[in-house]
Amino acid sequence: MSDNNKSALMGGEFLIRESDAKDVFIPEEFDEEQLMIAQTCKDFVDKEVTPNLDRIDALEEGLMPSILDKAGELGMLGISVPEQYGGFGKNFVTSMLSSEATGAGHSFSVSYSAHTGIGTLPILYYGTEEQKEKYLPKLASGEWKGAYCLTEPGSGSDANSAKTKAELTDDGKHYVINGQKMWITNGGFADVFTVFARIGDDENLSAFIIPADVDGVSLNPEEKKMGIKGSSTRQVFFNDVKIPKDNLLGKQNEGFKIALNILNIGRIKLAAAVLGGCKGTISQATNYANERNQFGRPISKYGAIKDKIAKMAIKTYASESATYRASQNIEDRIKYLHEKEGMDKAKADLKGIEQYAAECAMMKVHGSETLDFVVDEGVQIYGGMGYSAESPVERSYRDARINRIFEGTNEINRMLTVDMMLKKGMKGELDLMGPAKKVGEELMSIPDFDHDDSGLFGSEKRYIKNFKKAVLMVAGSAAQKFMMELAKEQEILLNIADMLIEAYVAESVLLRVEKLAGMKGEEETKLQQNMVRAYIYDAAEKIGKCGREALMSYAEGDELRMQMMGIKRFTKIEPFNIKQTRREIAEAIIKENKYIF
Repeated sequence: MSDNNKSALMGGEFLIRESDAKDVFIPEEFDEEQLMIAQTCKDFVDKEVTPNLDRIDALEEGLMPSILDKAGELGMLGISVPEQYGGFGKNFVTSMLSSEATGAGHSFSVSYSAHTGIGTLPILYYGTEEQKEKYLPKLASGEWKGAYCLTEPGSGSDANSAKTKAELTDDGKHYVINGQKMWITNGGFADVFTVFARIGDDENLSAFIIPADVDGVSLNPEEKKMGIKGSSTRQVFFNDVKIPKDNLLGKQNEGFKIALNILNIGRIKLAAAVLGGCKGTISQATNYANERNQFGRPISKYGAIKDKIAKMAIKTYASESATYRASQNIEDRIKYLHEKEGMDKAKADLKGIEQYAAECAMMKVHGSETLDFVVDEGVQIYGGMGYSAESPVERSYRDARINRIFEGTNEINRMLTVDMMLKKGMKGELDLMGPAKKVGEELMSIPDFDHDDSGLFGSEKRYIKNFKKAVLMVAGSAAQKFMMELAKEQEILLNIADMLIEAYVAESVLLRVEKLAGMKGEEETKLQQNMVRAYIYDAAEKIGKCGREALMSYAEGDELRMQMMGIKRFTKIEPFNIKQTRREIAEAIIKENKYIF
C-alpha cells in the first residue's frame, strides 16, 4: 500500500473501484513468525483440546480454565496485547491467524475467542492507563479470565435497549449496579466482567469493569445448549453491586459505541475462526471417504462424494481469500493512522476496524454460512456414522450452528452491511450515485459484445465488473424507490446484502489466485484457477437470483423488464465444464487425504 494511503481501498470502496492483485494480501504471504505462531496454536489444540473434547463438553469442573492457563503460559492469550502490558504486541493479521489456528477447537475456541476478544479488548482500547496496567497483564497471562456482559433477556439484537442500571452514590465516589445479563460466555469462571449499564436516564449505555468477586455478583447454573456445550454460558446478576467510580470504562454514555466497535472486531475474528473449523472438517470427511468402502471401493471414488468435497473446499478457499484481504486492509489503515497521522495506537486500531465495518459484517455472514455448509456436507459424507456421537463431525455440526447467531445474527449483519454502505454514500465518503447512474445509462444503450478478455482471468474480471453493476443497479433503484423507507424493506436489504457479499468474495478469490499465479506461475496454480471459475459460477447464480427477487418486489412494467434484462446481462457467464472443474479439485484433496490449499 502506498505511503499516502491513496491507492488503498477504503471500506466499501470495492464496489466502485477496481483492485489490483498486487495490492491485496493473500494467505500465501504469511511470514515465518506468523506461521510459527499459528503452528503453536494448532499444536496446542491437538495436544490439549482434541483429546479432551468429551471432558470439556461435560463441563468438568476447572478443566476449561486450566486449559486457558496453559494457553496463557504459551503466550496465546496475549497475542494482541502490547508488550508493555505483558503481551506479544502482534499486528491485526497475526491475531486473525491465531483465531483461525484455534478455530477447530470447538468449545475451547469459543472460550479462547471470548477471553482474548470481547473479554480483553474493551480494556485495551478504552481503558485509562491505570486500568490497562491493572488488568491487561493478568488477562494476557491468563491469571485472570475475562467476560463481556451485554445481552439481557429483553435485549438481543437491540443491545442499546438494555435495562441494567448504574447510579452514582451521593458522595460521587461509587456506582451501584443493578440488573441481569444472559448468554455470558466464560461467565462461570471469569474474574473480570465488562458490563454495560445505563447511568440515570442517559440515551446510551456506559461500560464498567466489575471484578467477579465483589459483593452482589451472582450466577445462574450453566445453560444447557445445542452445541458448544463445553463453553461456560451463564446468566449473571448484579444486585446493588458497588464499584469505585474509577471502574467506568471509557466515557459516560459511550458504552454503545464501545459495544459496536468491539463487535466489529468480533465479527471479522469469527470469520477467521470458522476457517479452522472448515479445514478440519474437510480433512476429516476426506479421510473417512478414503477409508469407507461401499460396492467394493472407497466412497471417495464416487462422483457424488467428489462433488461435495470440491464444493466444501471452494467455499472455504474463497471465504479465506476475502477474510485475509479485509484483514490486511484493516492492518494497513491502522498503520497509516498510527504512523503517518500520529494517532494513538489503540485509537488507530479502532478507527482502522471501523473503516471496514461493512467488510467485517460481510465476512462474518459468509464465513459462518460456509462453515454451516461444510459441516452439513461432512455429516452427509459420513452417512449414518455422521449422526453418531462417536464421529467427530456430529459435534462439529452442532457446534457450528451458533456462529450465525453470535456477534449479531446474520440477518442483522446483512442489513447493517447495506445500511453502512448507503450511509457512506450519503455522507459523500463513497460515490455510489455516480457509478449507479452510469449503470442506468448503460442499460439504455446497446450491449457491447466486443470484449478484450485476454490474459489470465480476462473474462472472469469482466464478470466481476458486471456483478458490481448488478449490485449498483438494484441498490440504486431500491434507494430511489423507497428513499428513507428502505430500512423497512428488510427482504430487499437481505437480497442486496447477498449480492454485495458474493461480488466481494468472488473478486477476492480471483485477486488471490491472480497474485499467486504471478508468484508461482500459471501451471502451478491450475487447481486454484479452477476454484476461481467454480466460485464465480456459483456467485453469478446467487447474484442473479437475489437481484431478480429484489426487483420483482418493487419494480413493474417497462422499468422491471429493463432491469430484469440488466440482471440477465450482468450475471451472464460463458459455459464451461463445471463438473470436471470441481472434480479436479476434489481429486487433489482425496489424493493427499486432507485439505491442501
